[in-house]
Amino acid sequence: MRDYRDAKAMAQALRDNLKNKNVTLSVAESLEIVSKQFGFDNWNILAAKVTDAAKRPNGSEGMEFFATIPVIRMFDVGKAKEFYVDFLGFTIDWEGHIFEGAPLYMQLSRDGLTLHLSEHHGDAAPGGTTVVRTTGIEKFHAELLGKDYKYNRPALDIAPYGAKVMYTIDPFGNRLRFEQEIPKK
Repeated sequence: MRDYRDAKAMAQALRDNLKNKNVTLSVAESLEIVSKQFGFDNWNILAAKVTDAAKRPNGSEGMEFFATIPVIRMFDVGKAKEFYVDFLGFTIDWEGHIFEGAPLYMQLSRDGLTLHLSEHHGDAAPGGTTVVRTTGIEKFHAELLGKDYKYNRPALDIAPYGAKVMYTIDPFGNRLRFEQEIPKK
C-alpha cells in the first residue's frame, strides 16, 4: 500500500490516468492534489515530510520517537512541589492516584520540558541524573539564584566537553543537569 513517501509516483499516476481521459494537469497541480489527499495544505509541507522520512535510518519506517519524559522518584509531595514548582518554575499539568490511597503520580512542564514525578516505588530509583539540553542557561541560573530557596544554590560551570552546566539536586537526591552547548569557534 502506498503512503505519503510515494507522493511523486502517485501524482504521476494521477496525471497519466487523467491524460487518458483528456484531462491535463501540470506536475505542480497533481502534486497539490496528492498533498490534499494526505491532509496537507500544500505540496511544500508534504515534501518536507517526505524529505524528513528519507533521513531516517532503515527499519524506522512508520515509527517516530517524538518525546522523552523522564520519571523521577519523589517521597514527599510538599517538598517536590516546593522544589520543582516554586524553585525551578515548573507548572503542574496534572496529578493523580491510580486508586484512593495510592501513591501520587504527576506531570510537570516548563518551556518545552516535561517531567513525571512519582511516589510509586517501582517507577524510578532515587539518585539518578536527568540531562536537559537548553538555551538561555545564564538567564535560568540568574532566575534560580534570585529565589530564596535555602536548599540549593546551583553554580554555573564550564564542562571540559564544551558546555555550560548547572546542576540542581532535588530533596530526594535526584540530579537535573542543565547543559547549554558552547559554540565552537
